[in-house]
Amino acid sequence: MNDMRNDILEVLVSEEELKEKVAQLGRQITEDYQGKKLLLVSILKGSVVFMADLMRAIDMYCQIDFMNVSSYGKGVKTSGTVKIIKDLDIDIRGFDLLIVEDILDSGMTLSYIKKILMEREPNSIRICTLLDKPERRQVPDIKADYVGFEIPDEFVVGYGLDCGEIYRNLPYIGALDPKVYSK
Repeated sequence: MNDMRNDILEVLVSEEELKEKVAQLGRQITEDYQGKKLLLVSILKGSVVFMADLMRAIDMYCQIDFMNVSSYGKGVKTSGTVKIIKDLDIDIRGFDLLIVEDILDSGMTLSYIKKILMEREPNSIRICTLLDKPERRQVPDIKADYVGFEIPDEFVVGYGLDCGEIYRNLPYIGALDPKVYSK
């Protein structure tokens, strides 16, 4: 039996650190969005684990919806082309949107999503990302309002993040051994 843990060079963010940070973010979002009409928008598939934990840490009325966009294809580097695979089901006019993302690196995908969602007239749009990789930013004006962890420019998996659709179920964030994705 293969053990996917053998493909991890090092654990960058432990399961315990993730739990603590998600609770902290949930408290901050609850405080910041009092009296607002909060809609959490999860960017599939990578943010689904983070979204599930985060929404349970938010102690107020809120709604959720999902978008699935593709900018990677099957590779490990962003293609720069964004394609909407699944759009929102909710009319977002009048909502305060919080885009929930697994990782913010180049910023190209989030810049595109934010632009198209602004055209739909929400009250506000803010970004919550579990991981921030500022070294990779290509769109300097895209910044997260809520950040879990700043990480180095390494290929990471776990807690929803994948490589070739696997590793999402690891309970921590780990740096993937380059021999795995450079085949």
